Amino acid sequence: MRPKNDRFLRALLREPVDCTPVWLMRQAGRYLPEYCETRRRAGDFLSLCKSPSLACEVTLQPLARYDLDAAILFSDILTVPDAMGLGLYFAEGEGPKFERPLREEWAIRDLQAPDPNVHLRYVMDAVAEIRRALADSVPLIGFSGSPFTLACYMVEGGGSADFRTLKTMLYDRPDLLHRILEVNAQAVTDYLNAQIECGAQAVQLFDTWGGALSAAAYNEFSLNYLQKVVQGLKKTHNGERIPCIVFTKGGGQWLEAIASIGCDAVGLDWTTDIGDARRRIGDKVALQGNFDPMALFASPDKVAAEARRIVDSFGGGSGHVFNLGHGINQFTPPENVTTLVDTVHNHSRKNSRQSS
Repeated sequence: MRPKNDRFLRALLREPVDCTPVWLMRQAGRYLPEYCETRRRAGDFLSLCKSPSLACEVTLQPLARYDLDAAILFSDILTVPDAMGLGLYFAEGEGPKFERPLREEWAIRDLQAPDPNVHLRYVMDAVAEIRRALADSVPLIGFSGSPFTLACYMVEGGGSADFRTLKTMLYDRPDLLHRILEVNAQAVTDYLNAQIECGAQAVQLFDTWGGALSAAAYNEFSLNYLQKVVQGLKKTHNGERIPCIVFTKGGGQWLEAIASIGCDAVGLDWTTDIGDARRRIGDKVALQGNFDPMALFASPDKVAAEARRIVDSFGGGSGHVFNLGHGINQFTPPENVTTLVDTVHNHSRKNSRQSS
């Protein structure tokens, strides 16, 4: 059964909507004081992720504040490699790190996809708890990092400015990187399908670092494995379509290729004009995006003007899910998010009335 507010799902499937739906990448996060309080109670970020009740609590927090059209599971993309035994931890002020990054050939050969219903049970329990708490008010989005983006962290051992270790492997020993990506693709497919079985009503693949690749390397090492995941996903569950969104940050030059892999929607970062993207691929997929997260630091009237510009650039009709071009910044003024969400709804509703 679809939720009472199903315009997010309708837009992803390019069905008619009364106004443009909106949700925000990282909408449950550090810019909200209530999130910071829950994280303080949890003790640390990983404890927050691994507590289904607390993950549910923070997933719902932005919905209490804003008129959002979807909830997204609160978790982290690196829970998957953590379940593979790489030893995820968060160093204060340094971001995520792995105790055992993939550098040795034997470790790469031994890598196995985890069983999500065993090794990631806490995520599945959180999905089920969030669905119950939402009570079919809005849809729940499940997500995963892409096989390539996960590999970046798994090989580098954490974040990287230049991905030197990963790219050295890519060019010197592509066989080893392909082995990691094959395992990751299976792990991500299993992980997302388990989320769908537990209640996720749409899923998104975050290919955060795909844009760091050359065109040839992107096709071979990122898009190829995104396609394997998309093709392996459950397309329906309990009689309802489960749409899939693919977001490659920095991937604007490859939109046609991304749109051809079988996903329902393509996410755009802020460097691509959404009107141009619609002309290029909008007859094949829905589009999601693409407000620059830094524009939320402007005055409320400028935030509203930029939101209206993006809605107008997409134009009339369905097939647009409004979002940021990347995750919301932790220092974002929460009141500007209210301006953004309300402007998108009101302006697109006005446009819809004028065009009908």
